[in-house]
Amino acid sequence: MKLIIGNKAYSSWSLRGWLACKQSGIPFEEVVVPLYDENWDKRREGDEFAPSSGKVPILWDGEAVVWDSLAIVEYLNDKTGNERFWPADPAARAMARSMAAEMHSSFAALRRKHSMNIRQVYPPKTPDPDVQQDLGRLMELWAQARARFGGEGQFLFGDFGAADIMFAPVVTRIVTYSLPAARFAQAYMMAVLQHPFMQDWIAGAQEEDWVIEQFELPATG
Repeated sequence: MKLIIGNKAYSSWSLRGWLACKQSGIPFEEVVVPLYDENWDKRREGDEFAPSSGKVPILWDGEAVVWDSLAIVEYLNDKTGNERFWPADPAARAMARSMAAEMHSSFAALRRKHSMNIRQVYPPKTPDPDVQQDLGRLMELWAQARARFGGEGQFLFGDFGAADIMFAPVVTRIVTYSLPAARFAQAYMMAVLQHPFMQDWIAGAQEEDWVIEQFELPATG
């Protein structure tokens, strides 16, 4: 398998696809392409990027090509026998899939105003009301998952899985912008950040030389 991703410092969707590949346990080649550099438009026209219209991440597995992070999760879930990504309990699995889908399609204000930048930590400021609403919904979802299915584990459904993969970039945003989070969420966020896969990704981000100025600014609201 070969996974093409963007800058580790900034690319939240790439992080999800990369975590999914690591979670699968299947060896894969990692190809990092700098976002928005002078070759970006030309690179997007290449055959490897054509299926996704130039978006990253994009996973090639022989003749199979998968883009979009949630699709990569599901493809690798199928490939690994439905054992590594979703909870075994049907009720927990239903909730985990619903939460992953909501993360995939929602939280627009938080994403727009607090872009991912793993290398920075900004002083706290009061978030805009729409961002506060997104944060409130996040806390609600995390609390429900932990209370119902977290058990003795550190993650949303006990063991690290697809739901945690989908929420991992949001965890980094909360840290980067010093956003308010419920007390119970602190332990969960720490578990995500200290996971070996996340530690590897964060180390890679720190080693990157690329800087994209538009993602190096404090939150817009």
